[in-house]
Amino acid sequence: QLRLAESGGGLVQPGGSLRLSCAASVARLTYYAVAWFRQVPGQEREVVSCINHRGGATYADSVKGRFTISRDNDKDSVYLQMNNLQPEDTAVYYCGAPVASNCRAPLSEYRYWGQGTQVTVSP
Repeated sequence: QLRLAESGGGLVQPGGSLRLSCAASVARLTYYAVAWFRQVPGQEREVVSCINHRGGATYADSVKGRFTISRDNDKDSVYLQMNNLQPEDTAVYYCGAPVASNCRAPLSEYRYWGQGTQVTVSP
């Protein structure tokens, strides 16, 4: 089993930055791919970024050039640095890990989830 916990959300003005953290417990994160998702009420959860166990990263077009995903396997943690935040980035952000360590895994194959952290971008 893998337990994930997000932190680092909050309220920020447009153009500001936040760094989200996803910390794993119970099991090591070393060989898992980990993705960041976000969800707005009434909408489907959408993938923002994913990093595989080798450090290869993918990004949604909407965040390319603004967000950076990274991982520290020694700390069993994955991070999402979010710069130049805009109101449309407002959402609950979740980290998740699929059963297979593959950033191409569909949403249905994500077995492990954190509880989410709210990010609000507002003047």
